[in-house]
Amino acid sequence: MVEKQKHGRAGDDYEGYGNDLVLFENQPLDWTDRLYLLVSPEDRQKLNYWPENPESFRYVLREYIARLKQIQEQLLKSIAMSLSLPEDCFLNQFGERSTMYARFNYYPPCSRPDLVFGLKPHADGSGITILLQDKEVKGLQLLKDDKWFWVPIMPDALLIMSNGILKSPIHRAVTNSETERNTLAMFYSPDPEKEIEPLEELVDDERPRLFTKVRNYPDTYFHFYQRGKRPINAVRI
Repeated sequence: MVEKQKHGRAGDDYEGYGNDLVLFENQPLDWTDRLYLLVSPEDRQKLNYWPENPESFRYVLREYIARLKQIQEQLLKSIAMSLSLPEDCFLNQFGERSTMYARFNYYPPCSRPDLVFGLKPHADGSGITILLQDKEVKGLQLLKDDKWFWVPIMPDALLIMSNGILKSPIHRAVTNSETERNTLAMFYSPDPEKEIEPLEELVDDERPRLFTKVRNYPDTYFHFYQRGKRPINAVRI
C-alpha cells in the first residue's frame, strides 16, 4: 500500500493509481483498482505516476510499448487495405502525435458478483485497444444480439473488435467471489489536437456520413462513459 500511495491519482487527474474519477452524482462505481498512465508521446509522460518498484517495471513497459506500436501500425495498414483504401490513410488520421494509454486493472474478489461489475458495460473510446488478459481467470464479456458472451482466454491472440464499418463492441468486465483477476489494456488514439472524420472514400449515397468532425474524442468519451451512456452517440450526425 505504501508503494501504491506514492503513485496515487491526485485531485482531478486521470492518471495514477486508484479508482476512476467521480464526475457525476450517483455515478456507478467499478469494482477495480487501476494504474492509468499516458505512455506515448514520451514527452507527455508523468513519471511521478510510474512505479519504481519493481525496478524492472519502467524498462519492461517501454519495451512493451515499442512492440505494440509496431503491431498497431501494421493493424491500421491491414484494415485500410482490407477496405481497398490507401495503406497509410488511417495512420495519417492518427498523426505523428498519436497517444497511447496503459491501464493496469486489478479486480479483487467480490462477495456479490451478481450486483457489481469490474467495469460497467461500455465501448472503448480508442482507435485500437489491445488487451493482455489474465492467463487463468475469465472476466471479459461481449454484447451481441442483446446477449452477453464470454471471451475465451486465448494466449497471444488478437480479438479484432471507419464510418461504422468496423464497430467498437460493447463489453464489460465481471467479478467473481473466489479469485482476483489482472489485465493490462493499451489504448491507441489519434493526436488529441488533430481533427478526425470519416474518410471520404467510405462515404457515398448508400453509406452517408454518420459522424461529425471531432477533436480529442477520449475527453468526450469519459464524460458519457461515467454516466453509463454510449459516447459514440454524442458525435453522430
